[in-house]
Amino acid sequence: MNDDRSGPGKAKIPKEWLEEFEAAARRPLKQRLRYAFIKTYKPVLDDAPYRSFENTAEYRQWCEEHLPSWLGYGRV
Repeated sequence: MNDDRSGPGKAKIPKEWLEEFEAAARRPLKQRLRYAFIKTYKPVLDDAPYRSFENTAEYRQWCEEHLPSWLGYGRV
């Protein structure tokens, strides 16, 4: 594989990054998918199996009243 990724507008990819990528690419798909997704607990959102709302306005209001702002569901 040609490691020279440099050129106009392109940064050279560090050798370590390429080695890690190539090692990951050799893993079976099932193993790559298992490591691809990280489950992160989201307060309030993960505390109920589902929620339903009559309309988007009701959903947005619920988000503003119940979810921490760092989750990013509030209005800007």
